[in-house]
Amino acid sequence: MKILLAVDDSPVAQRVVDQVITLADQLKSVPEVHVLYVHPPIPIEFATRHVAREALDAYYRDEGEGVLKVPLARLKAAGLPVTPHIHVGQPADVVLHRAAELKCDYLCLGRHGRSVVADLFVGSVATRVLQRATLPVLLVG
Repeated sequence: MKILLAVDDSPVAQRVVDQVITLADQLKSVPEVHVLYVHPPIPIEFATRHVAREALDAYYRDEGEGVLKVPLARLKAAGLPVTPHIHVGQPADVVLHRAAELKCDYLCLGRHGRSVVADLFVGSVATRVLQRATLPVLLVG
């Protein structure tokens, strides 16, 4: 059993971790948990005018490692085998692509709780994932 847990730096992400730990306790075998952080891309033409590509890559890595630190520690403390993943791209696209690529059985992520009107204007990663997912999704609010 493989679970893809998509996290960000929001308080909701910690509740998703709680739910994955609860779900894992209910399963017959210990699941393999892939913890994914997706950093939205900084426009390359803007960034590369001001910083070197290596510095930008280091920024993405440092940011991702910082976001993953607490979820990874909590999952490991619960006895779950975890694999971290840091990617840059459009979050919904990357989440769905990685879930398929890793052949995950479940996808777990949080919803930020913006209003319906805000979602209409700026969109929602969770909404886009739900619309396109082909595997069960655990959505935590």
